[in-house]
Amino acid sequence: MRPLRTALFLATALAAAPLTFIPVSPASAQIGIGVNITIAPPELPVYEQPPLPAEGWLWQPGFWAYGDEGYYWVPGTWVEPPQPGVLWTPGYWGFVGGYYGWHGGYWGPQVGFYGGVNYGFGYVGVGFVGGRWAGNSFAYNTAVNNVNVTVIHNTYNTTVVNNVTVNKVSYNGGAGGVVAVPTAQERAAAQQPHVPPTAVQRQHVQEAIRNPALSARANGGHPAIAATARPAVFSGPGVIGARGAPPPRTAAPPPRAAAAPPRAAEAGQPGAGRPAVAPPPAAIARPQAPRPAAPRPPPKKPPQQEKREPEHGH
Repeated sequence: MRPLRTALFLATALAAAPLTFIPVSPASAQIGIGVNITIAPPELPVYEQPPLPAEGWLWQPGFWAYGDEGYYWVPGTWVEPPQPGVLWTPGYWGFVGGYYGWHGGYWGPQVGFYGGVNYGFGYVGVGFVGGRWAGNSFAYNTAVNNVNVTVIHNTYNTTVVNNVTVNKVSYNGGAGGVVAVPTAQERAAAQQPHVPPTAVQRQHVQEAIRNPALSARANGGHPAIAATARPAVFSGPGVIGARGAPPPRTAAPPPRAAAAPPRAAEAGQPGAGRPAVAPPPAAIARPQAPRPAAPRPPPKKPPQQEKREPEHGH
């Protein structure tokens, strides 16, 4: 396992935003453990959002996490919130003091600071424009969410005006990173009560790190599983690949074994242990029509005996 330095510097970075870490490897499976490294995460892949699978679920953007083998992609997915009225604040990578540290996501009544990273689908870098709560029901903005309006009726359509530079940068600060600081509203959201990721969300991360195809080393930043309709379900309907990702491999049927040619001693001899080799169709003779039977001669009449007159005595 690569040595991972603890993220002590994050205690003073962005003091207005509490740092909540989600697990990034099977060994660090508890909230409150983070890592920091000197290598910037890859760019965000471009992908489509799968359709909403169940009413009331909210979108969790995909992100690059870090494990024993380097960065790996955690697919975006629809998740069930822990309770009505809360929104998801995505995690993000921040560069402070020469290291990239992970700020974990959380649930809260308002969306907080997520580094200014434009994750898409309503997370344009500041706040959230993908929907809103109306009591215990969530209304979806169909301008940025893939929602079947024939099934889900609690929707609206509001064009999103994006004032953030659209790019694929996945981290805040540092060389080439997003330049953003928390707004007053985001600072206020940081002081509100937060709920950590649910057990299903943590399982989703663990399933991602167990999948070798999601490693940045393997996919070159273009994962074939970029988003899923349901958390921790990485196959079947609802799985979306990133743009530029290779198509999924399909198992080719096994080649049919060619029949070995018969040996000369066995050719045409059914009794030698192998069936006789049939001649090609062109060499097969057509059956001859049966010859008509010769007419039978009429039966011979039995010979007639000559009648003699009885002799009379004189």
